[in-house]
Amino acid sequence: MSAFAQKAPGSVNPYRPSPARITSIIDLTPMEKLFELRLIDDEAREAFTFDSGQFVELSLFGVGEAPISISSAPSKQGFIELCIRNSGDVTGAMHKKRCGDIVGLRGPFGRGFPFAEMKGHDILLVAGGLGIAPLKSLINHIHDDRHEFGNVTILYGSRTPAEVLFRDQFDMWKHREDFDLILTVDQPDDTWEGDVGLVTKLFDKIAVDPKSTYGAICGPPVMYKYVIAEMRKKAMDVDRIYVSFERRMKCGIGKCGHCGVGHQYACIDGPVFNFWEAMNLQEAI
Repeated sequence: MSAFAQKAPGSVNPYRPSPARITSIIDLTPMEKLFELRLIDDEAREAFTFDSGQFVELSLFGVGEAPISISSAPSKQGFIELCIRNSGDVTGAMHKKRCGDIVGLRGPFGRGFPFAEMKGHDILLVAGGLGIAPLKSLINHIHDDRHEFGNVTILYGSRTPAEVLFRDQFDMWKHREDFDLILTVDQPDDTWEGDVGLVTKLFDKIAVDPKSTYGAICGPPVMYKYVIAEMRKKAMDVDRIYVSFERRMKCGIGKCGHCGVGHQYACIDGPVFNFWEAMNLQEAI
């Protein structure tokens, strides 16, 4: 009998994880790994659907659980990808796992990006550090339906070149004529040939049609107000700028109160909010 009961994510009992097997592990940086997971139970696997921007609770028996944003696109059925930084008991134990090991999943939880609303528009995506992980799900989802969107611009800032995530994917996006990707780092090394400075400096390099652009932001909370200020300078509407508060997650179902933002819970009402909503949430931005 597995340590994890055979229940599909999103089933009647939200506390019960569903077992998933690790099918792939990719070292991205010394601190981050990309795990591919496949739900073991056929019924659970078929029932598992999610939106870009949602998250799952990753359970390790005898250690605990941690909320992790989904990095793969919803169109990638049967598997999900989780980009995990080694930063605590659960994530540290996960970094010691091997392909074939079993873990547990609860979810998916929360509200994702409004993919259907974004169709037919230009898209501006801004990420900092590990914030590129949930945005990677949205980028790949857009990639799968590329003909449904206008211009797609990706701005990504990292502290150092060694901490840039998803380099292989970035190389692919750089060579596509229908994606505009600009990278910057705070502390370059001798090998770095890209931009240097905060991600907000990259706004000087791009043109935005405010009547036709949706924006999505994910990264350290300190960057949000500065990125939003740059988007507002481009005259983007407040209800078309979306931010993710995915770093506030805890239980996933609004019971612990850890993710309270003003009068709402980020795990239920978010983690994705548009700026109009976020402006009315105390201490949100």
